[in-house]
Amino acid sequence: MRNNFFNRHLSAKLSLGVLLLAIPVFIASLGILFVKSSENIRKEAAEHAESVLNTSMHRLERHLNALVTATNVNAPEVTANLNPDSLQALTHRILRLNVDVDGCSISMEPDMFPKYGRYYSAYSIRKGDSILSVIEKPYDYFQKTWYKSPLEKGEACWVDYYDESNLPEMTLDGMIASYSKPIYNHDGKLLGVISSDLSLERMSKLIASEKPYPNAYFMMLGEGGRYLLHPDATRLFKKTIFTGVSPREHPDIIALGHDMMVDNSGRMEVVLDGVPCLVCYMALPGTPWSLALVCPNEDIMSSYHQFAKAVVVILCIGLLVILFFGNRAVSHAVRPLKQLLLKTQSIAEGNMEVYIPVSKREDAVGRLQNSFTKMLQSLNFHIGITRYITEQTQQRNEELAEATRLVAEADKRKTTFIQNVTHQIRTPLNIVIGFAQVLRDTIAEKANADGKYAKLSDEDVKSIGSTMTHNAILIQRMVVMLFDSSDLGLSEELNSAVPHDTVRCNDVVRESIEHVKHHYADINIGFETELDDDFSILTNHIYLKRSLSEILYNAAKYSDGQHVTARVSRIGNTVRFIIEDRGKGITEEECDSVFEPFMKVDTLSEGLGLGLPLSKRHILTLGGELTLDASYHDGCRIIITLPI
Repeated sequence: MRNNFFNRHLSAKLSLGVLLLAIPVFIASLGILFVKSSENIRKEAAEHAESVLNTSMHRLERHLNALVTATNVNAPEVTANLNPDSLQALTHRILRLNVDVDGCSISMEPDMFPKYGRYYSAYSIRKGDSILSVIEKPYDYFQKTWYKSPLEKGEACWVDYYDESNLPEMTLDGMIASYSKPIYNHDGKLLGVISSDLSLERMSKLIASEKPYPNAYFMMLGEGGRYLLHPDATRLFKKTIFTGVSPREHPDIIALGHDMMVDNSGRMEVVLDGVPCLVCYMALPGTPWSLALVCPNEDIMSSYHQFAKAVVVILCIGLLVILFFGNRAVSHAVRPLKQLLLKTQSIAEGNMEVYIPVSKREDAVGRLQNSFTKMLQSLNFHIGITRYITEQTQQRNEELAEATRLVAEADKRKTTFIQNVTHQIRTPLNIVIGFAQVLRDTIAEKANADGKYAKLSDEDVKSIGSTMTHNAILIQRMVVMLFDSSDLGLSEELNSAVPHDTVRCNDVVRESIEHVKHHYADINIGFETELDDDFSILTNHIYLKRSLSEILYNAAKYSDGQHVTARVSRIGNTVRFIIEDRGKGITEEECDSVFEPFMKVDTLSEGLGLGLPLSKRHILTLGGELTLDASYHDGCRIIITLPI
């Protein structure tokens, strides 16, 4: 009954159509609005977080600079007043005059004051509104980081450590940041170390006073990524940002930790403790520490989610309004079409200017549409046949032109290939025949004056034999390539290339190197491996050796002859063979063509243009991959990857 209502009432159907058209527009607009709003909110959140981080960083720098200034200004006083009582009073005065300093110590070198024995350390600490000053009980402070670090670096520096003192009244809640400076007399002799302390708990309260979001928090990392400040007190000084983090599952945390450790500044999207967060970080100048502000995405996007709910409500109301007014507008618009139906039926047999498909609608417009359809059916039938014949003829002509072009190209490539094969085989064959003729003519010569037969020297015979062998091997190599490139060779490869040989990776590389050295004895081919000699893989020895030998052969032929290197390494479940050289290399324009059969970069160079294409086909048949490293610009580097 509902379908019949929409079929009979054109205005209702058009109103529904308008609504269906409006919904995608609204949804698309809403999607764009949400995306843009999300981007703007994230951008503003990042800028706001960085502003808060900068403010906190400046506040923290002021306090740290106060410690640096207090230490540097009073350090000369130690040399000027080198006696135990004056040093203790000096530490008390530093705290009294500098409210930013929580503790101060002056620790002297061994046996500086015989009265106190080997150790003397004056220490003052702020406890509330009062200042406690003592000469510490003897203990080995020379190995403490606050004493040892400035001496090792030869200059003042910031250090962080955990105070393990047995006197609770003389500690700064355990975790301390200290600015330590070595003290020297006028002769350059080391007297001791003066250090000003700041409680990390106080530092945490200092920078946490302003947060951009309710659940945002600050964290500070020290050397090695160790937590110095963090809301979770169990992590402080005991864990690093890398503790319990898998590089595979959380590469973002690893990247954040390394970036903060190298004193970089910036922002990064990271998942911390399972919560997506925006982290803004900045290195603290003059210290080995890095401060970061962590803002959970849920806090950042809270206003965005509220905005989204409001927009959805507005969208629903808008669609209802469109439906109401659209229905009224369409009802008024379709009224004239009913009158048009009677006027157009009279020309149903002769009007050929419009085309209307058959309609299943039962309203006035549907009946009018079907009347036009009847008038145009016969004409459209003939036009359709004519158009079909024209299209088919055009398609056949295009196919014939393409086939003609391919035949001409194939004929050209065939001619070029035959000429190349003839030239490449004829040259070494002529050399072999020529030297064979030399040997025959030498043996056939008559004896010389003293009755002995003329003969070539051993060195000449050796040179001739080497040359003949070299050229015979070249002919054999080209014949093997031609066979491999044939259909019979491909069929044989597919049948025999099933991995059934246990091949030692290092040995097969050495065999390939020795094979190439038969052709190029003077070439220096280096070999580097990360694998043990007994490490092996299951593959086909023949085709792997052919591929490696061919790549090494090309490297030896086109390189400078001194920097050809073969490397073997393992990456995951694959073995990688890398062969690189220093020569003219292969340009980016030539990278795609070098793997095409019978294609050569230099048409005048030796070879058939089958070496790299066959090598790549062999490796693909073995289940591996052969690629040309486009990032290497000192020559040519080819990488073979095979599964273990």
